[in-house]
Amino acid sequence: MSDQRTDMATKIAGGIAAFAAAWVARKLLALVWTRATGKEPPVHPEDLEVELKEALGWAVVTGVAMEAARLLATRVATKQVRAYQSGQSGD
Repeated sequence: MSDQRTDMATKIAGGIAAFAAAWVARKLLALVWTRATGKEPPVHPEDLEVELKEALGWAVVTGVAMEAARLLATRVATKQVRAYQSGQSGD
């Protein structure tokens, strides 16, 4: 039973952390993109009005950054939940 609770808590904390990290990463990416290119990031990169190199650049940058943010946030949340729960079991 304890393992099920740990797994559920880890999944919930990881999901919340991943969502928050993705939101922050997206805002930060948009800021960096705007400063680096002088243009806002493409809202709809699939639109034919958006230059292909810009659309591909945005897709690559956001894909890598979002996955890295999600991974790191999930790992930190999992570590925190497990540390908290191992501290609780010792009481």
